[in-house]
Amino acid sequence: MGTKSLNKNLHKANQAKKDEFYTQLVDIEKELKRYKDQFRGKVVYCNCDDPFESNFFKYFAASFNALGLKKLITTSYVKSPIVGGQLPLFEIEGLKPKGKEPFKIEINEVSDANADGAVSLADVEWLIKHDANATTPLKGDGDFRSDECIELLNQADIVVTNPPFSLFREYVAQLVKHGKKFLILGQQGAIIYKEIFPLIEENKIWLGYNNGGTKWFQVPDDYDIATESRKKIVNDVKYFSMGSVNWFTNLDVARRHEQMTLYKKYIPEEYPRYDNYDAINVNYKAEIPMDYDGVMGVPVTFLDNYNPEQFEIIGLDRYTGKNGDKDFTINGKLLFRRLLIKRKK
Repeated sequence: MGTKSLNKNLHKANQAKKDEFYTQLVDIEKELKRYKDQFRGKVVYCNCDDPFESNFFKYFAASFNALGLKKLITTSYVKSPIVGGQLPLFEIEGLKPKGKEPFKIEINEVSDANADGAVSLADVEWLIKHDANATTPLKGDGDFRSDECIELLNQADIVVTNPPFSLFREYVAQLVKHGKKFLILGQQGAIIYKEIFPLIEENKIWLGYNNGGTKWFQVPDDYDIATESRKKIVNDVKYFSMGSVNWFTNLDVARRHEQMTLYKKYIPEEYPRYDNYDAINVNYKAEIPMDYDGVMGVPVTFLDNYNPEQFEIIGLDRYTGKNGDKDFTINGKLLFRRLLIKRKK
């Protein structure tokens, strides 16, 4: 193997490890409870989830009947390096104990399979161990872009997962191309990606309920970074903070139909204008004036309260698109990222 090929493979391996983040069940439950009615009778696909480690699989498997799912599908790429998975199912026939084969799990129903008088994850474990049709190996590598994973995607109604952040643009493009409903996690900075922001402008993607703030993800034991404040160990399990992380979705979000209460009146002295763009600056979304009809620059966090019936998104500073490439300044001072909006009459 040549030096270039070796370096390329090492880079891929290093990038894969950096993408190895596992969402905590508490964060999943907090968000997913807001969409329960939208899952009834639907096929859910978790296409970036090793079910032996993924809390997304654990949530949907445990809630299969409560949500009224039609089917749950999950596919793995490679076995997670995290030790001690959510379900102790590593001795399944057809999978080596060390688990290097990509595979899929399909669940069509969850009944009291072990006859203990209750339906729980124990019945899911029994099903996977004893139903040869539930767990099958994949022919390819399990990459979400592979033909067989796209075939499974086409069967799905809703995709829910934590995709590799380094592939977020490509992942979202695939979901949009295939016309899928989805609820996925992504870094807050993805809002300003030139591939993502136009979708937000066009109301093809919006934010879920629990956005921003620090979210802690379980990571492999050998994952390390220099910043001590962004890592912690709890009960011998390593966690890493990704900083501000958002839920991105095209499922219905109730607050997108709620009018944002505006109480401040426009006073020119309180709202400076940009040097190089015809708009006023609003430092905080709570200070959006109720009687100003022009273009306003507001923080990106405005998207948490965005109602497309109340406001129109005009663009974004430093966004190369239909509004050009701009750096917004006031008295020559560069401002932090600004979202351009206009109140609808």
